[in-house]
Amino acid sequence: MLFNAVVVSVIVMIVISLLRVNVIFALIAAALTAGVMSGMSLEEATKLMVLGMGGQSETSLSYILLGIFAVMIGLSGITSVLVNRMLKVFSGKKLVLVFSLAIIASFSQNVVPVHIAFIPILIPPLLILFDQLKLDRRAVATALTFGLKFPYITIPVGFGLIFQGIIQEEMVTNGIDITLKQVTISMIWPGMAMIVGLLVALLITYRKDREPDESVEQGEILDIDIAEGITEPKDVKWRIQHTFTVLAILTALVIQIVTDSLILGALGGIVIMFLFRVVKIYEGERVVHEGIGMMGMIAFVMLIASGYANVLTESGAIDELVQTTLQITGESHLSVAFFLLVVGLVITIGIGTSFGTIPILAALYAPVLIAVGMSPLASAALIGTAAALGDAGSPASDSTLGPTSGLNADGRHHHIWDTCVPTFLHYNIPLFIFGLIAVIVL
Repeated sequence: MLFNAVVVSVIVMIVISLLRVNVIFALIAAALTAGVMSGMSLEEATKLMVLGMGGQSETSLSYILLGIFAVMIGLSGITSVLVNRMLKVFSGKKLVLVFSLAIIASFSQNVVPVHIAFIPILIPPLLILFDQLKLDRRAVATALTFGLKFPYITIPVGFGLIFQGIIQEEMVTNGIDITLKQVTISMIWPGMAMIVGLLVALLITYRKDREPDESVEQGEILDIDIAEGITEPKDVKWRIQHTFTVLAILTALVIQIVTDSLILGALGGIVIMFLFRVVKIYEGERVVHEGIGMMGMIAFVMLIASGYANVLTESGAIDELVQTTLQITGESHLSVAFFLLVVGLVITIGIGTSFGTIPILAALYAPVLIAVGMSPLASAALIGTAAALGDAGSPASDSTLGPTSGLNADGRHHHIWDTCVPTFLHYNIPLFIFGLIAVIVL
């Protein structure tokens, strides 16, 4: 098992990332490693990676347009109004602020399903507030990741309905009869794990004051011209362009909800901003440049992660990994659960998508779960938890890339050490434990 192409490639990716090498290089190295270990040539592995990159093209374009829209909102000055008000409300109230951000992030998955689109709009203007409060940005990253994951795991609305619907459909397709309501019940367990992880992170691990890292100058990591402007407190009064900015935001949200398209939603907001001259037409080149600087990294990571997933799928290494684990587990429910969770963690942390992991896990393990007589509720809890494992902590997951895109606007937040490692430890450990408990209880 240790020499399986999936396992080795994920280890390569993790080691390179922990050495502070850019995650893009880590993903490319992992993809090529998986291909070569599966018997492909470097040329074949590269071609498969490039062919697979198209799987995330729509998502990547969405993130670029959202980055441009976020820059335009920053230029409108409305973020300075927000910062000034939050400075008064949350002065000396670090915990209230962080828990509030977790709630806001949760709304982005269900109530107003815009996913990570709110982060580059809301977080950069608040960085000055975080520094004044001596708030550990790892706590903010943990809170944001919680809000991006907990709702889709536990609540069958918005992205949660999609996630749980995929679990239900794939289980039925592979021979396990279960209803959506039963899936929702089973996902209470990983939901509780997420809550435990959040409380430990905010109340214990990252509760102490943390001085801002002055060793890294603004903009050293991310070349975003707007970063300096949006992280300086300004005395800005409400003006007509702020009203038009709110109109643009609402328009983007409505279009996105009605059409289920982040691309159309972002375009709608951008058009409103230009139409009402909140941002002048001649500033278009600037906002595109800075928008790509803000969200382009995420877009490229998502593209390469999709290519990496394609290499893993075509290599046959996932099937081999599963067969090896089944030889070890036998018919013990606890053993099957343990190895299913391990495989889910390895696959998800590699490809960065819990949604995309579900069909793989359901197809490969449903026959085993049926053979050992595991109940539908326990099976759903295992498949859902195994898919969710790794999403927090994966360098290629939008649950970690999103928080980093906002927290690193001034170049003082490291993607791996300040987002991925903290979220991996605080969420994957309790998810693993609660996944095993679910097998015993259900």
